[in-house]
Amino acid sequence: MAGTALVVGASGIVGSAIAALLGEQGWAVKGLARRPVQQSGVEPIVADLQDAGGVSAALATARPDAVFITTWLRQDSEAENIRVNSAMVRNLLDGLRASRGTPRHVALVTGLKHYLGPFESYGKGALPQTPFREEQERLDIENFYYAQEDEVFAAAHRDGFSWSVHRPHTVIGKAVGNAMNMGTTLAVYASICREIGRPFRFPGSSVQWNGLTDMTDATLLARHLLWAAETPAAANQAFNVVNGDVFRWSWMWGRIAAWFGLEPAPFAGSIQPLEEQMSGDADVWKRIAEREGLVEPDLARLASPWHTDVDLGRPIEVVTDMSKSRRLGFTAYQPTDDAFIRLFEQLRSDRLIP
Repeated sequence: MAGTALVVGASGIVGSAIAALLGEQGWAVKGLARRPVQQSGVEPIVADLQDAGGVSAALATARPDAVFITTWLRQDSEAENIRVNSAMVRNLLDGLRASRGTPRHVALVTGLKHYLGPFESYGKGALPQTPFREEQERLDIENFYYAQEDEVFAAAHRDGFSWSVHRPHTVIGKAVGNAMNMGTTLAVYASICREIGRPFRFPGSSVQWNGLTDMTDATLLARHLLWAAETPAAANQAFNVVNGDVFRWSWMWGRIAAWFGLEPAPFAGSIQPLEEQMSGDADVWKRIAEREGLVEPDLARLASPWHTDVDLGRPIEVVTDMSKSRRLGFTAYQPTDDAFIRLFEQLRSDRLIP
């Protein structure tokens, strides 16, 4: 069912994974970004999604069969997150309509903040029971994920395309300059701990250390996105997307430490935020990068400790139900420790970590 795909945010963790998979499957891939990077097999489209006129002009000849929305812009408040990110989705879909390039299918990637709430009230108040299931109602709180969904739903009703919404847990994958990047953040943190002899301490809560959790590998998420776009029974539905295994961080922390040749420090019993631990590490990382010939000496472009702190500091156990996708035939599985190790190997091969 290959055709032309438009990947919005093609250089990000999720966008680069779906762009690569689409290319492998014979799709013609166009990648929209404000500042595109060179990607094999991806035709760049330069546009700022906040500029409605510019988006419409940039998409004048795009004519995609499928659109994959994998990007967002972090703002200082949830009200601003809603205003900016809903407008970005609206401008994109209006631009496609104006160019008479309405797609057959639109996929939107959101996440578990659908169930946990936005950053301002993350994991607080009355939350749905875990494991999270797609039929659970929205929280009674403003959330930019809901606003993005509503833009897709309205445009689908108006223009007649099918849609899918994909809700991954924390995504493991490679991207430089990404706002939410736990895998690379932990790799950089481990490298710094090894360099200066700092204890490799789990930064999160006792609930996360002892409780069950899951994650989502970017390549598995890409397969899920393509599956939904090509499976009629998956049309017009929202799906959770996780690897298929569960683990405790008390086990995973040791697996990560071992790959870097470290001994994991005993759990301190309280939150030790990475944002505090790494607050003075910019010069340390620059020194490592210069000595080892790494391609990115700017710590801020590799590590997002604030986001890792949010995820690992949660006060509740978070596990995700995948039954809906399984019943419809999506059976892909990815062990999470293997996903971390594959990422670390790629980061080392690409000279992003020593």
